[in-house]
Amino acid sequence: MLKQRLLLGPLLILLLVGGIWLDSWLDRQLLPASIGSLFPGLRDFPPGVIVFTVVLVLSLIAAREIVRILRDKGIQASMRLSCASAVLGLGVSCLVPTEFKGEHSATIVSSAAALVLASSLAFYSRRQTVEGVIAATGGTLLAFVYLGLMFGFVPAIRREHSAWILLWVLVTTKSCDIGAYFTGRAIGKHKLIAWLSPGKTWEGLAGGTVFAAAVGAIGVEVLRQYGHTSLPTWQGGALAGVLFALVGQAGDLMASLLKRDAGIKDAGRILPGFGGMLDVIDSPLLVAPVAYWWLRAVVHHAALD
Repeated sequence: MLKQRLLLGPLLILLLVGGIWLDSWLDRQLLPASIGSLFPGLRDFPPGVIVFTVVLVLSLIAAREIVRILRDKGIQASMRLSCASAVLGLGVSCLVPTEFKGEHSATIVSSAAALVLASSLAFYSRRQTVEGVIAATGGTLLAFVYLGLMFGFVPAIRREHSAWILLWVLVTTKSCDIGAYFTGRAIGKHKLIAWLSPGKTWEGLAGGTVFAAAVGAIGVEVLRQYGHTSLPTWQGGALAGVLFALVGQAGDLMASLLKRDAGIKDAGRILPGFGGMLDVIDSPLLVAPVAYWWLRAVVHHAALD
């Protein structure tokens, strides 16, 4: 497993950086005439086209893994309905036009949730039986919230901030996973939550948090050097690294809770050495909403100053 991680890990990092660079570059390009004619109000590519596309694909892959987890528990979740619910949640989470008022945006999200609930109840009772309807409906709502609304905060961050700030959030979050893995292998002795995630240790959590704090501090200083002066100094970046690390580990444990309940170790086998897609994105899923509001608070504070 370690060899596979060492081979695949750097490749995933290169793909992430390449995708962020492409997204940032595309943000400055004019739309082709054929596309511009369909959207008269748009002249340039909107920010986050690549980010949203990648998140959409990852959400669909993870939704399929969630359905398999549910089916391992004997819950007859629908693959198509769960994937559609994840896409709907992703859309209403980050694609509501910015000119909409807050109450209108909240109403759109609430209406989407009501649609998922009603359509799920109707779909799972279509054979005129009530057996398993509540569990299957709950599974579909899980896909809507977990892989739709929560994951939608990633492109939402990109819509309001530079692609490189989003990269900083993701790299800082995943650096905790890297630091925790290697620290735990080296000196880990005291189990963090043995009944839920036997491989995690307190030493690993400490090492991962310290590493994330360092990455957060260095990343903020680099961003500030390139014009992102609304971000705090390295001390604020280090604190953000600690926050993202702890929240990210909670996200990892959240995914572990789902997998352990189904009696499986990994969500899938699509990524050798890592498991499934859900095993890779579990920490950013929970960090993304926290990072979004942290950035809003930081930028607002900088604007007041």
